[in-house]
Amino acid sequence: MLLRIAFAKKKLKLTALTVAAALTVAPMAALAQEGKGPSFLRDTESEQLLREYTRPILRAAGLEKQNIQMVIINDSQFNAFVADGRRIFVNYGAMMQSETPNQIIGVLAHETGHLAGGHLAKMREQLAQAQTQMIIAMLLGAGAMVAGARGGAGSGLTNAGAAAFSAPGEMIKRNLLSYVRQQEENADKAGVKFLTATGQSPRGMWETFKRFSDESLFAARGADPYLQSHPMPAERVRALEELARSSPYWDKKDDPALQMRHDMVRAKISAFMERQETVYRRYPMSNTSLPARYAHAITTYLHGDLRSAIAQIDGLIALQPGNPYFYEVRGQALLEGGKPAEAIAPLRKAVQLSNNAPLMEMLLGQALVAANNTANTDEAITILRAAVARETEAPLGFSQLAMAYGRKGDYAQADLASAQAAYLRGDNKTARDLASRAKTRFAIGTPGWVKADDIVSAKPLPGQRSN
Repeated sequence: MLLRIAFAKKKLKLTALTVAAALTVAPMAALAQEGKGPSFLRDTESEQLLREYTRPILRAAGLEKQNIQMVIINDSQFNAFVADGRRIFVNYGAMMQSETPNQIIGVLAHETGHLAGGHLAKMREQLAQAQTQMIIAMLLGAGAMVAGARGGAGSGLTNAGAAAFSAPGEMIKRNLLSYVRQQEENADKAGVKFLTATGQSPRGMWETFKRFSDESLFAARGADPYLQSHPMPAERVRALEELARSSPYWDKKDDPALQMRHDMVRAKISAFMERQETVYRRYPMSNTSLPARYAHAITTYLHGDLRSAIAQIDGLIALQPGNPYFYEVRGQALLEGGKPAEAIAPLRKAVQLSNNAPLMEMLLGQALVAANNTANTDEAITILRAAVARETEAPLGFSQLAMAYGRKGDYAQADLASAQAAYLRGDNKTARDLASRAKTRFAIGTPGWVKADDIVSAKPLPGQRSN
């Protein structure tokens, strides 16, 4: 199930330490909302693959117990970055543009280097120090200007004071950028170290950064190296290549089975995120590979030919009857095609084969609710409650749970679930109103009343509107 999930709850300064500079984002909501910044993409298959890519690297870095999460950003540009010490963000464009697993694994190893090095915390210290330096410089500059004014218009102190305002700022900026360049170099070294420790080639990291170097040579020509947040491309790539080639695993290739999974995820993302004509340029009908067939089936259902899409998906299932993602796509196609009752069986199979993946459980719960059969209500509630217990920031699960409770006539739980969904979407006013109503339906002090009271009392987080 590939969903576009808008950020709406928090506002975090994310240091983009691989390719870009910094982004300001907030957490997930149920549906993409215009004007609320970047958004997540949620998909069990893609997220599971990224987790498997990072797991051995995190173990080598001593971070395996830190519960580092992988988050896919709805952005076609190549980028990956770290934030708050517990998440690695990856644009879907980075996955699309990485032709091999090793290329995206190399980028993830680099980002793990930032986490292992505590670079975010250190950068915050540098920024705080720079801010203090700037304040002192401004006070000194202001004092000089005041003294100059007392000395008359001809006093040189006035000009000196004005210069004191601008010169330190430029110097502080250069120092900060130099510090970031050093962090990038350290992350490269750490990334190669982690890859070597896990028996993986650092070649993919070098190939990726070499590509960016080639693309940016013209833009960087004539630029002041002291004003760049990353090392000069050619300099950095040469150092990385020398280090990477020293690895005994430089020539090691990706496992063919892993390459196939990588190609399947890329095909899936292409089908969901790109225009139909673009999908067919990437995967022409003459291409009968499994990834191409996957992309064809998805784009067929997305563009309204449900019967043909189901036939294509059934062909995929015949080839891999144990693949949960094929059953998931079949169920999603039927659900979105207005056949929720028919979607239940394949989604139930997807949940079973995936070991109860919560996003799949939410989709199954949605089908059970949409089938409009009261006999399904209790099962839907059980499944959705299990899903939101493990996937606590997914508004879809709470909104479907609210509908299921409403069908059962449990309006206290329905209001509470609706309030939780609204809160995750960043709609604080609606969340408070629904939670306030839920409080009147629950007995004081019960778990439901306490949860509703928490929402009513919650202050808007940074980046949220108080409405």
